[in-house]
Amino acid sequence: MLPYVLLSIAIVAEVIGTTALKMSDGFTKLWPSVVVVVGYLGSFALLGVALARGLSMSVGYAIWAGVGTALIAVLGIFLFKETIAPWGFVGLGLIVAGVVLLELNSGHAA
Repeated sequence: MLPYVLLSIAIVAEVIGTTALKMSDGFTKLWPSVVVVVGYLGSFALLGVALARGLSMSVGYAIWAGVGTALIAVLGIFLFKETIAPWGFVGLGLIVAGVVLLELNSGHAA
């Protein structure tokens, strides 16, 4: 259970870092740029610890990347007024489906 908690925190850190990346305006704003660096370093460190605690690399990275991508897409819509075409939502659904299938195949699913 602990690896998944660490992975969840890693995803949150990555999403915060990526959101700050947009706000940093190409690293021209100091504090958002600092949040980017801290968010990404924290995210990779926590992902590494989760992997060291027994999370498989394929499942861990797929969840980290897939959930992070989906969350960033949703935040882009709400925070930055970005738009996603219907096929974009289909793509996000396929990412989520792929992560679920990978997890089910890993032998860790209950």
